[in-house]
Amino acid sequence: MAMVQNKKRRMKRRVAKPKICRLCENKIAYIDFKDAELLKKFQTEKGRILPRRITGTCLKHQKMLAVAVKRARIVSLVL
Repeated sequence: MAMVQNKKRRMKRRVAKPKICRLCENKIAYIDFKDAELLKKFQTEKGRILPRRITGTCLKHQKMLAVAVKRARIVSLVL
């Protein structure tokens, strides 16, 4: 038992900086689906929407972003 516990390594957790919503900083109240350049920043190369934990957007803007990307896909503005 003692040997098993000694073999386990304890990883130090890094304290991550809180991600700040870029859209809140710029005081964007509405995300327009026709703004393809903005929407491409929040997508992968294949066109998938990046999650909040990666982009750092707040819940309100992430929901608006998802709707805008889906509408832009229908109109063929983004992948």
